Amino acid sequence: MSGKRDYYEVLEVTREASEKEITRAYRRLAVKYHPDSNIGNEEVTQKFKEAAEAFEVLGDTQKRARYDRYGHAGVSGASGGGGFHDVSEIFEAFGDIFGGGGSPFGDIFGGSGRGGPRRHRGADIRCEVTLTLEEAAEGITKTVHVNRHKACEACEGSGCKDGAKPISCSTCSGLGQVVQSAGILRVQTTCPTCQGTGEKIDDPCLSCRGEKFIQEKIALELPIPAGIDDGMKIRLTGEGEPSPDGGPAGDCYCFVHVKEHAIFKRDGRSLVIQVPISYSQAALGTTIEIATLNGPHKLTIPMGTQSGELFRVQGKGVCDPRGGRKGDLLVHVYIEVPKKPSTDQEKLLRELAELEHNDVTPERKSFLETIKNYFTTTS
Repeated sequence: MSGKRDYYEVLEVTREASEKEITRAYRRLAVKYHPDSNIGNEEVTQKFKEAAEAFEVLGDTQKRARYDRYGHAGVSGASGGGGFHDVSEIFEAFGDIFGGGGSPFGDIFGGSGRGGPRRHRGADIRCEVTLTLEEAAEGITKTVHVNRHKACEACEGSGCKDGAKPISCSTCSGLGQVVQSAGILRVQTTCPTCQGTGEKIDDPCLSCRGEKFIQEKIALELPIPAGIDDGMKIRLTGEGEPSPDGGPAGDCYCFVHVKEHAIFKRDGRSLVIQVPISYSQAALGTTIEIATLNGPHKLTIPMGTQSGELFRVQGKGVCDPRGGRKGDLLVHVYIEVPKKPSTDQEKLLRELAELEHNDVTPERKSFLETIKNYFTTTS
């Protein structure tokens, strides 16, 4: 008969517990029995291992089913559930339960749960680029200039003068972290002397003054996808500041500005244009030439077009930068009334006015009758 405790009892959950409840229970016990907060306590370390072993089985659907049917015998040996020999194995297996790194305390207990200086990611940097609407619609590669740091050539990034080397920080003994006690609580924090690097520079380089890096201005090629819009940003992975201690570099974020266009307005994937037409063109119909980003386009104006009507020219807008077909060009037409008509125009318009007075259209007749009835009933 196995001397192991029931896994449900270990995690303090019922046999009907959901996956979320089991994960939550394991997380709580891992925090309670974590070796970083119980240094030197072997009994607590064993409970930490026991909880991890229980979670290894109950957190896996297939292993849990075998355990529910056969008990410990169903998950022993090669089938899993054999226990962990070292705490580091637990961190490797379940580190992502705590958001990566293996320690449920994150920065409080040093991230990895194993000690040693942390590797910090380099800082992100930003730049800006200004485009015309044509460039934004079609896509383009632009060169942008940014200021960032690089390893000092004089000291080859060591921060030390004349080939000297950094020495181990005496405050944290090169670990990059220190443990502070407050009653029964022990909290591990970044070393205030070396800022987590675990090193100290006694004889700094004259060029970088011990900072290990110097600033430079560089040019980056920025590929801009077709259809990008004002206010969007593009990330250049790994083109930010270098890590101060050998970690990954940061990213460069380029914020996009698109100039206003003299003719077009943008609305998502659509382009909008206002086009004036004359009264005769609206009344009789015609074909006019309009502008698009790709050149002129013939647009048919049907007879009887009203001022403010919208016409859609398919495929003459812009595409979505994430993919998909192009949007449309939306043409708003409005009837342009001449401020000073010519003599011939005025003559023809007066003739038209006489015709409209003698031959009232149904819509106008209905409107005039409505006005007449209104004044009759209110008088």
